[in-house]
Amino acid sequence: MIDLYTSTTPNGRKASIMLEEVGLPYTVKHLKLGKMEQKEDWYMELNPNGRIPTIVDHDQDGFAVFESGAILIYLAEKTGKFMPSDIKGRSTVIQWLMFQKAGIGPMQGQANVFYRYTPEKIQYAIDRYQKETRRLYEVLDKRLKDNEYLAGDQYSIADIATYPWVHVHDWAGIEVHDLDHLRRWKETVGERPAVKRGMDVPRPPVMDEKAAERGAQLLIK
Repeated sequence: MIDLYTSTTPNGRKASIMLEEVGLPYTVKHLKLGKMEQKEDWYMELNPNGRIPTIVDHDQDGFAVFESGAILIYLAEKTGKFMPSDIKGRSTVIQWLMFQKAGIGPMQGQANVFYRYTPEKIQYAIDRYQKETRRLYEVLDKRLKDNEYLAGDQYSIADIATYPWVHVHDWAGIEVHDLDHLRRWKETVGERPAVKRGMDVPRPPVMDEKAAERGAQLLIK
C-alpha cells in the first residue's frame, strides 16, 4: 500500500495519474496548502522541502519518495511500466521528463503567480514568464509533429509529467489554439481513463480566496 500526500496542483496530479495508470493501491492524504500543512514538522520528516507530492511505500518499509519526477521514476521502476528498459529509450523519456521539470514547471509556475496572484501587476514579469512558457510549448509542439508522444510512439512518464501543466495553460494566460500537435496530444492523453481519474485526485476543495492566494504564493517561495 502507498500513501500519497498531495493537493490540487499539477505536480500533485502527476503522482495520482501515475498511481492510477499502474494500478497500485494507494491512500490519499490531502494536504491543505493554504493552511501550510506541508510545512508541519511531521511532514517535513517525509519531505525536507516541504512541498507536495510525497509518497510513502509501505511495501518497502515505509520508504518515502519526494519530488514529483523522482516519484514517477520510482513507480515506473517498481512496476516496469511507462519507462523503456533499453538505454536510448530510457534516456529519451528522462530527457523529456527533465524538460518538464526544469522548464515548463518553473516557468509556468511563475507565470501563474505573476499573472494571477501578485498584489501588484508587474508587466515585465508577466510578459517574461508567459513568453518563456509559450516558447517551451512550441518546443513540445515541434516534437509532437512527428511523434505521437513525447518520447516517441509509446506513452511514458514524460507525458504523465507534462500533461497536468499543459491542461491548465489558460490559468497562466498561455494560448495554444495554434499549436495543433500539442492540442492533439493533450486531447489524446486527456482521454485516458487513468488520467481522468488521476486529475480528480484529490477532489478540489472549497477554498476561500485568501487561502487559495496564499497557497499559490508558495510557488515563488
